[in-house]
Amino acid sequence: MTRADAAPQAAGPRTVPPWMIMALACACQFMVILDSSIVNLALPAIRDELGFTPTGLAWVVNGYLLTFAGFMLLGGRAADLFGPRRMLVAGLLVFSASSLVGGLAAAPQVLVAARVAQGVGAAMMAPATLAVINTSFTEPNARAKVFGAWSAAGGVGGMTGAIAGGAITTGLSWRWVFLINVPIGAALIVVAMMALTGARTARRESLDLAGAVTGTAGLAALIYGLMQSADHGWTSAPVIGPVAAALVLLVVFTVVEARLAGRPMMPLRLFRLRGVAVGNGMLLLFGAIPIAMWYFTSLFLQNVLGHSALQAGLGQTPAAVTFLVVARWAAPLLPRTGVRPLVLAGSACLLAGFGWLAQAHAGSGYLTGVLGPTLLVATGIGLTFPTLMAAATADVAGGDAGIVGGLANTASQVGGSVGLAVLATVAGIEASSQAGGSSSPAALAAGYDLVFLVAAGLGLAIAVVSLLLPRHRRD
Repeated sequence: MTRADAAPQAAGPRTVPPWMIMALACACQFMVILDSSIVNLALPAIRDELGFTPTGLAWVVNGYLLTFAGFMLLGGRAADLFGPRRMLVAGLLVFSASSLVGGLAAAPQVLVAARVAQGVGAAMMAPATLAVINTSFTEPNARAKVFGAWSAAGGVGGMTGAIAGGAITTGLSWRWVFLINVPIGAALIVVAMMALTGARTARRESLDLAGAVTGTAGLAALIYGLMQSADHGWTSAPVIGPVAAALVLLVVFTVVEARLAGRPMMPLRLFRLRGVAVGNGMLLLFGAIPIAMWYFTSLFLQNVLGHSALQAGLGQTPAAVTFLVVARWAAPLLPRTGVRPLVLAGSACLLAGFGWLAQAHAGSGYLTGVLGPTLLVATGIGLTFPTLMAAATADVAGGDAGIVGGLANTASQVGGSVGLAVLATVAGIEASSQAGGSSSPAALAAGYDLVFLVAAGLGLAIAVVSLLLPRHRRD
């Protein structure tokens, strides 16, 4: 193995080693995904201390997810105009400051506002990290390795949140779920200032405010409306109203972006690139798969098999480790095999794993009912996610790297938000139709099993869509 093969090589002269840039991008992605899951196990303690109502408590989670997905495209375009270094540092500042406010919050409104601000900071950070990767690592093999590490960091962040949330809440306080971000964020700001250049676009342009308002509001309204479906039903006013408003706003957004003479927030010309169009389509389908994997298997372990929250998190650890290993070692194969073979292999693992998981019931054991199939699913996610991210962001000029990274993240997040709303509704309807009632372990198991079957279908759909990719692609 040569020295060039041993570590990813950054483009251009650098005063810092490439591994530092890779570590910075991975650490930021870890923080962003960690905070989407770490708060879940702390919710009962937060409710008791701050006096949240059941409806208000949901906004501790939804406030972060809404702004994270809704502001992603704006964050991507800002990274292109002002430079990924500036946006990454600004995002870290917003994220860390809002984490401090959340950790010290004495009222429900303050904590929800802090979570909303955290989502804005995350929406600035996530596309900036992809822009850093795209502009710093130009050699295909090196970029594939970094994408694998970046994807694995996100997966480990989600899994760590499931375990650390319960441990921190039990051993310290729910406030440290937020306060722990402050010293980490400060350290990452220092690293970003040292490792990244301050380069920005040479064009003197302003942000596309009309596109930012209509696109962000449209996505936020769509996600908000779909989130209400689990509680109110698909035909209720809290669902139909926001979804209808979202459709109008997104149509207006498309018209604005098509007619804008300057630099739109989301240049529609990018969708002429088959990798961008097909890659984002697959990411939309893929977004629900991690939800089915981590969220619903955690519920199955707790509500059907009777495990505690901490035991459920530990029970998912082997799958998290499998994902980490597969994502890290599969990424270097991408320049040799191309996108389609890895996607097809990953989809086969998803189809088999979720099909096996759908056979689990209240009498199943952990080893055969959960561990085996989740290892297969984790393998499929590890093969698929970094490959889809690479496909959706390839062949893009440096000036569009941020917006394409934001678009890819948005597709994945919107797919996850839509998936959560749809899968939760599917699980609830199926559980209610069972003879034992919607809260019995057998009824809940039937609902979760239907979710796993839907997820298997999504894996098959990704394989079909991947056939639209060019056969000759290798980077």
